[in-house]
Amino acid sequence: MSESTADLSSVRTLAELLAWRIARTPQGEAYRQWDPATSHWVGISWQAFGERVEQFRRALSALGVARGARVAILLPNGLDAVSVDQAALAQGCVPVPMHAIDNPASIAYILADSEAELLVADTKEQWQAIAATGAVPATLRNVVLRECDKSPEGTGPAVLSLDVWLARRNGAAAEAVAGPAEEDLATLVYTSGTTGKPKGVMLTHRNVLSNVKGAVERLHPGSDDVFLSFLPLSHTFERTGGYYLPIAAGACVAFARSVSQLPQDMKTVRPTILVSVPRIYERVYAKVQETLATSPLKLRLFELAQAVGWRRFCREQGLPVEAGGSATGDALLWPLLSALVAKPLLAQFGGRIRVAVSGGAALSGPIARCFLGLGLPIVQGYGMTESAPVVAANTPQDNDPATVGRALPGVEVRIGENKELLVRGPNVMRGYWKRPEDTAKAIDADGWLHTGDQAAIEQGRIRILGRVKEIIVTSTGEKIAPVDLEMAIVADPLFEQSYCFGDNRPFIACIVVLGREPWTRLAGELGLDPASAASLLAPAAVQAVLARIRELTKSFPYYAQPRSVALTTEPWTVENGLITPTLKLKRNNLIAHFGPEIARLYHR
Repeated sequence: MSESTADLSSVRTLAELLAWRIARTPQGEAYRQWDPATSHWVGISWQAFGERVEQFRRALSALGVARGARVAILLPNGLDAVSVDQAALAQGCVPVPMHAIDNPASIAYILADSEAELLVADTKEQWQAIAATGAVPATLRNVVLRECDKSPEGTGPAVLSLDVWLARRNGAAAEAVAGPAEEDLATLVYTSGTTGKPKGVMLTHRNVLSNVKGAVERLHPGSDDVFLSFLPLSHTFERTGGYYLPIAAGACVAFARSVSQLPQDMKTVRPTILVSVPRIYERVYAKVQETLATSPLKLRLFELAQAVGWRRFCREQGLPVEAGGSATGDALLWPLLSALVAKPLLAQFGGRIRVAVSGGAALSGPIARCFLGLGLPIVQGYGMTESAPVVAANTPQDNDPATVGRALPGVEVRIGENKELLVRGPNVMRGYWKRPEDTAKAIDADGWLHTGDQAAIEQGRIRILGRVKEIIVTSTGEKIAPVDLEMAIVADPLFEQSYCFGDNRPFIACIVVLGREPWTRLAGELGLDPASAASLLAPAAVQAVLARIRELTKSFPYYAQPRSVALTTEPWTVENGLITPTLKLKRNNLIAHFGPEIARLYHR
């Protein structure tokens, strides 16, 4: 059974939330983590976790970190990361979560902008790379490293290992400190920054808790649920949906070992709730398509199962049902198709998912149709860091995959000028850290947050149309949302990434990153050497790829379909500055990086 929102009504801060949870289910399993020493998953109860947090809190107190001070956390998902976070919250400090894969210069910038007093990081090498930027702020007094045999020498902040830091707790004052207030900052989260420098989003305890309570009411997680945590805890989506929400529900969170080991962890942990971005579903879908490409019989069986399953889903949800089969016929076929196709696919996710949340970006139609048709209960949601983050979400019982669902309880939405979605409610941020002008641009005088996304509200559900500023306007006056095109293209496993453009140009063009294995097969069919850069420029390759892109985008208006394409096999990463840590394209950087290729595509 899930906790009721009435039970949560007395909880005002995230520090109170943990104490409330420990009091209710002290022996319930809170977290589960892989232990490399024993090669086993090891669990910890809520009571034991609370004792661990107290150790970290005393260590924090021993450093003299004051109430309201910023504590930067640069750790992979795991017990240490959540222990530091909870200790900082209990001490009245402000956690500043950072992306572990972000580049050192960006991390140094966030440390300086937030005026962090303490950094808790993973390795000595990680810290040395940050220090080498020469931009470490004077406000940073201490650095704690999880993996550090001895304190690195040099000037700057005091550096000590986690073990040494925790050992100092016995000398710290043990008296309880006054907990944070509802309107105090619960975190300072830096947006990825697709353009310009990242901005620090100020989220209060009230912001985050109102979102948690709304999510409890919408999704009904309970103490029997198991979450699998693999999205970075620096991502607000994971922070609220995969970390604070399970505390409210009393659910267990298992920390995945790594993204590369995710398929194995899914089968071992067998989560009941999955909080993910579309990329994970896209990867599974691509692997399935690669397998099916080798067997026409398996492909036909898969397509039949998907079509029958999709019709069944639409009937259950009251959505329009495509022609092609009767309810009776589909009901007779489904048990066999489920056993042969659906259950083996669902087993890849552990076999007992009851809610698979997809957020952070839009999920493409073909992928949603595939998984929903085969019984994986994917529900899309919508949000942004500035709204703590969830604004709206579907549920398994009320699920229209063409939309992002209905607004959470307590959250208001409306459509403003230029079809922009506006949001108001207790989850909307206090503002941007030290940026009053940017805050005034984002939140108007009536308290409406301007999301920058174009949307429509249809029968209470929100449908996202595109980004206000990302809409391409061609020289012929046509308007196209590039994200929709890009999603349609990457539905094909040949394409790892896609970037569409054409602003003030006569037509749409794109650059695609080819998957290595599918490209090797395609090059072989065309008699080309897949390892040669010249093959990527070969007319046969370009024409074959363009034909596939035209087929993938045939549902778009003719003017929106890409007419020219450039091929590459080098992925766009955070490290090369072409995507954000949340996997969004840095369009300005891509324009600069591919300047010559773009010019060539438009040369006549």
